[in-house]
This record gives sequence, C-alpha cells and structure tokens, in this order.
Amino acid sequence: MRRWIYLGFSLLVLTMQAGQLPLTVSEIGLMLRSGYSSNSLKQELSTRHFADTVDEAKEKTLVKAGASAELIAALKSGIYSLSPEKTAAIQEQIATEAQHRAEQVEAARKYEAAYQADLLRKRTGKPAAPNTGGTAAISEFLKTDLVQLKNGAPAHADETALASKKLIAFYFSAEWCGPCRKFTPQLVDYYKRVAPEHPEFEIVFFSMDRSLYAMEKYMRDENMPWLAIDFSKLKEKEILKKNAGDGIPSLVLVDSTGNVISSSYSGGQYRGPQQVLADLDAIFAGKALARVASAQ
Repeated sequence: MRRWIYLGFSLLVLTMQAGQLPLTVSEIGLMLRSGYSSNSLKQELSTRHFADTVDEAKEKTLVKAGASAELIAALKSGIYSLSPEKTAAIQEQIATEAQHRAEQVEAARKYEAAYQADLLRKRTGKPAAPNTGGTAAISEFLKTDLVQLKNGAPAHADETALASKKLIAFYFSAEWCGPCRKFTPQLVDYYKRVAPEHPEFEIVFFSMDRSLYAMEKYMRDENMPWLAIDFSKLKEKEILKKNAGDGIPSLVLVDSTGNVISSSYSGGQYRGPQQVLADLDAIFAGKALARVASAQ
C-alpha cells in the first residue's frame, strides 16, 4: 500500500512541475514536506501564483508542513492570488488532473496485481484464470499516454486505442541498438500482414532511447505503424518492463488485463522476439492461450 501512495505522490509532483499550474495549499504542503523552503516557495508563487484560500484548517495544514509565518501571511494577504474566476477555473483543472492521476495509480495497481497473479500461476503450475472481459487494466493504464505516427510525426492517439484489444505486444527497442534495427523491419512486415486480420491485436513501442529526438527519428525511419508510449511518460510506465528482460529487442505479449502470455525471455534465458511472434501465430491458428503460456 505504501508503494502505491508513494507512486501517487510522485505523479502529483511530476505533474505540478511539468504543468506549472498555480499552487494550492495542498500542493504547497507537499512541496514543503519534499524539501522546499518557505523562501523558495515565495519565488515559485511569484511566477505561478496562488489558486486557493487560507482558512483556519488550511493554515494549520501549512504550519504542520513547516511553512513560515511570513509565507502564511503572504498567502493570506492575497498578493499571490489570482482573480476569483481564474482561481475557480484552475481548481477545476487541478481536480480533473487529480482524477486522472488517481485513475493511473489504480490502473498501475491492477497491472501489478495481474503481474503477481501471473507469477503465482507460473510457480504453482496452475492455469491462468480465463479472461472474461473484465477491467482492461492495460487500456486504462495507457489511455492518455499513447502516440502514433501521423503524416510522419508522432501525435497523441485516441484514448480508446487499446480499449478493444485482447492481445498487446510491448516492443522494447531503441534506435541505437543494432539488433533492434535489424529486427524492426521484420516486425513492421509482420504487423502489416497480421493486424488487418486480427483487430484484437496491437503492438505498443516502449522506447529505450536516450532522447525524444532519437525515439521519434527511429519511429520515422522504420515507419512504425503501431502505437508508442509518449517519451515523457516512460518513467511512469517502468512497471511494464518487468518481463522485458535485460536485453533488446524484446517483445512481451500480454492480454488486456496484463497477464503475460509470451515473452522474449523465459527463466532468464533470451528466446528472442521471433519466439513471441511464433507464439502469436500459434494463438491466431486457434491454439489455447494457456497452452502457449505454459510452454514458457
């Protein structure tokens, strides 16, 4: 439980820093507890402003977080405050983003639960529970964080891009990786051949590149037709790398709830992404998913 609370806090701090929204009492308290001084917060407030009010309860929150008397007095004086109209609009935006973060934390929790269930299945030899069309953890986890090439440039994908997908292959690869550059054209050919016949299938690129420029260049050079995780969101999606192994290129095939069906790695041994494609072909040929998974 503590790990998920920490994840939620981390996502909040990242969003605050990335979006540079006006601050609220709650966010000022979090920043004070994470190491900001009252003076540094005054500097932040001078550019980002204050979209909240300070009543007795909120003043106690600030005092408990370590706010100086000068900072509290400045907040109460209104020198950093926005107009009431702008404050209301910002608070609505903050509430919307908080809801999104909560959904992401819940989706990550469900993905972790599916991952642990899959580990238990492999240890005990028990077959995986059938997928009855329950919560699509992968779709929820990634719905606002996907991009796709459009007219040669990455653009945000529709939030429902994975909603109907039952088989999702995460492709861990990078522009700097020679074996990846050799395999990627094969994967593009496979996708173009298979995807039109199997709309329940999708590939999602998880870039291991060191920069956004390298990732986008790689996508353009290879004309990747599939989805990709937004480069700025990759650190938030590290949990997806759990079955990817230590080397690339790597493919990890999961169902919509995150249960692993096939991977380039099995028992620490590198089988290669071609083995995952072979397992996919077996699935498309009508073989049971549990049977393919149990062969790992």
